Amino acid sequence: MAHLTRRRALTTLAAAVTATVAVPGLAQASERDRGPRPLLRAHAHNDYEHPRPLLDALDHRFASVEADIYLVDGELLVAHDPIDLDPKRTLAALYLEPLAARVRADHGSVYRGYRTPLQLLVDIKTEGAATYLELDRQLRGYRNLFTTYAHGRVRTGAVTVVISGDRAAREPMEQQRARSAFYDGRLTDLGAAAPASFTPLISDNWANNFTWQGAGPIPAAEREKLRSIVSAAHREGRRVRFWATPDVAGPERVAVWGELLAAGVDHLNTDDLAGLEAFLDAHDK
Repeated sequence: MAHLTRRRALTTLAAAVTATVAVPGLAQASERDRGPRPLLRAHAHNDYEHPRPLLDALDHRFASVEADIYLVDGELLVAHDPIDLDPKRTLAALYLEPLAARVRADHGSVYRGYRTPLQLLVDIKTEGAATYLELDRQLRGYRNLFTTYAHGRVRTGAVTVVISGDRAAREPMEQQRARSAFYDGRLTDLGAAAPASFTPLISDNWANNFTWQGAGPIPAAEREKLRSIVSAAHREGRRVRFWATPDVAGPERVAVWGELLAAGVDHLNTDDLAGLEAFLDAHDK
């Protein structure tokens, strides 16, 4: 009897060990299935000016990219200034098609294993209503790629398109019962009637709202103002981004980025992909 009891005890112990010790190759499988971890706060301003639009930002793990568009002869061209327009540099060629291909290859995500959508901020440079309607037509050609709004409900996709730039785009968007894009609000939209399902992002010019540019400590009143803005936006389910923040490498930029991060600002704006990647990685460590 003692022998049987001892055997049962050893069997129970072996089962417990098997349950708690990772089997080589199994516990790590989910990690192997994941790609690089995206930097959720990293926004590539003027992304299309990099040598490889979109792809450079993805290599640096950015979770938000910005493309300026012009409606020219029925096509959406990507450029900062009209003089730079090139019929080969379409929104579809530089962004929509590469994103669709990547999402297909990575099983429904821009970053394999991570379900947080990539934000594609589309800055409209020509007349807003007509440009938006063409953009809307093109977005509808990509089934299940984009976050959508329909009849009061938001369905999250691999890519969330947010419309910025010419404000005339707002009216046709507000009239739609179903759409594949959302609207980039301003600070004046905080507390307004438009819900976060229409205006999930609040963007504004840093220089128009704050005097501090990173030299010395931030004034206490400006720090409080920044944190109040972020808190108000987050209570309403909206994210916050400032453009025109200092973007020359140096202690001033690091100081501003640090304050933005501490305040909970959702997107840090930069043209320096490697610089912001290094900053965010260092902060995480």
